[in-house]
Amino acid sequence: MIQLFCFISITLLFLDFTGSVHAYLGWVAKMQFVPAIFASHIVIALAIIFLTLLFGRFYCSQFCPLGIFQDMVSFKTKFSYSKPRKGFVILRYVLLAGFIATAFAGGGLISMLEPYSAFGRIVSQIFGPIYKFGNNILAYFSERAGSYTFYSVDVWVKSVASLVLAILTLAGVSIFAYKSGRGYCNTICPVGTFLGLLSKYSFMKLRIDLSKCKHCDLCSKKCRSSCIDTEEGKIDYTRCIACLDCVKTCPAKAISYSKPSKKIMQKEEEILSESGAARRNLFVGSIIAVLSCATKLQASHGDGGLTELSDKKVPNRKKPIVPAGAGSYKHFHDHCLGCQLCASVCPNDVLSNKAHGTTKPNMSYERGYCRPECVKCTEVCPTGALKPITRAEKSSIQIGCAVWNKELCIVNTDKVACDLCSRKCPNAAIAMIPPSADASPDAPKIPMIDTNRCIGCGACEHLCPARPYSAIVVEGVEVHRTI
Repeated sequence: MIQLFCFISITLLFLDFTGSVHAYLGWVAKMQFVPAIFASHIVIALAIIFLTLLFGRFYCSQFCPLGIFQDMVSFKTKFSYSKPRKGFVILRYVLLAGFIATAFAGGGLISMLEPYSAFGRIVSQIFGPIYKFGNNILAYFSERAGSYTFYSVDVWVKSVASLVLAILTLAGVSIFAYKSGRGYCNTICPVGTFLGLLSKYSFMKLRIDLSKCKHCDLCSKKCRSSCIDTEEGKIDYTRCIACLDCVKTCPAKAISYSKPSKKIMQKEEEILSESGAARRNLFVGSIIAVLSCATKLQASHGDGGLTELSDKKVPNRKKPIVPAGAGSYKHFHDHCLGCQLCASVCPNDVLSNKAHGTTKPNMSYERGYCRPECVKCTEVCPTGALKPITRAEKSSIQIGCAVWNKELCIVNTDKVACDLCSRKCPNAAIAMIPPSADASPDAPKIPMIDTNRCIGCGACEHLCPARPYSAIVVEGVEVHRTI
């Protein structure tokens, strides 16, 4: 039941484009291990570590949405024990080391391998458009029945590169799961590798009573982690996810999930001593690295949809724009996992990773502008990349500043009067002035931008009639400020 609840909850969070689901289920996303570390929710991260040392890798079997998805794909597959190959073991620790190292710099390896973000990318990029299309069908029939319970929304591909990456991730994980169950968790996933190191020392473990075991291999065939060696009567605890399927399957009740007896503890101590100090050092070092990362992150702390924009292109911004609540581009870049949850709930389709070609979302105003009264993205972010802010705070935070290009403005190119940017600016930051001191009173006026009032919402850029590029473009600022 816990598995089903977590999987459905997180899936709905990524599918919901209204942001209403987050009010009830947003806490589920914040319980994810890596997002908790990035959000500096140290209590949650330490609780998961402590419970792993107590009960084993329960997180991977009960709370991780990508892990639960793999269980669904491999539901009918029969497995067998596989000895840990040296090459795969080395790969696991290399990916874990790379994951931890890039966490300090906000590298793309994090968003590509982190299971919560990978699952979010799959749901939002592949299934999100399908979900919206179904909503639009309901809206069509609902409107004709005189009800407006549903409303139509735009269905569009926010980033071809991100969509391709999501498809490749879905295909790779699905094939991996069908062939080898939790093979992705125990070979690629850095979270699985780290928690596997902890679970080796867990207090509660699965144990095989060889005096009862009939060597029927039913437990091994059911084990998605391929970690039960019935011949030797051993279990690879670094791969075991504590799903307890083997306990339910064993007809002889030879497998139990229990605390160790004195004899078992003595035997395990001998095994651990034989494995040498290197593995213990790796175990301790991994915990220190994760907590160090968490400590560093703790310290770093109108209308908009009516204009036809099908032919407008994304401008080449010198500085990318990140939402209010980020504080700065660096903070957002260092904390964001690229899960796309903020992009899923953005009502004006401002957030996507179409610009700048990264797995992390940026802001662009081809399809809408960032409404000063909207704070949905800050409400749903589970990693602390976007801090919660009020609507009043949002309307006074400068995330960028508009820049006018006279070469593209239709006042100069077509010699016609236009004041859309000035009329639609919610902060009255644009005034229309004569093009020169000696200009005729009837001459079309040009915009003048007050940089002390502009918050970078993009209303001017979005509504600018110039094509294919807007004549007025918002450039991001490195550090946000209150105006």
